[in-house]
Amino acid sequence: MCELPSRARSAVTNHKDLLPGLDGRSATARRFRDLVNAFVADMGGLDRCSEVRLGLVRRLAATTVQAEMLEARMVNGETIDIATLCTLASTTVRLSQRLGLERRARNVTPSVGQYLAARTAPGIGDAPGMDAEGTE
Repeated sequence: MCELPSRARSAVTNHKDLLPGLDGRSATARRFRDLVNAFVADMGGLDRCSEVRLGLVRRLAATTVQAEMLEARMVNGETIDIATLCTLASTTVRLSQRLGLERRARNVTPSVGQYLAARTAPGIGDAPGMDAEGTE
């Protein structure tokens, strides 16, 4: 399959926008963006997420934001539809289970080649007249 150049793909596909036509300045949009970013970070970063997984992350963020908005109304004394809140909670649980509830650490350990290159390269602490052990 031939991949299109980035200029021929949508901003959502290029990860410039989270959703088509989203303004992004409202408190709800900012919360949505924060959740998506947090969930992606929990999964080890954008480079470890397929497009399907990113779609599920957006659904999880959207249902979470909707549930939070309903919960805020309820706490403020407004009457809400409990069935809707329960449906959102159930959907959130199912999506979370599908994505995985555990955090995945990104591997930041250098490769053997990187480690050896760093060990043999002149370091900042090397002073003239010192050997590799730091003695004169």
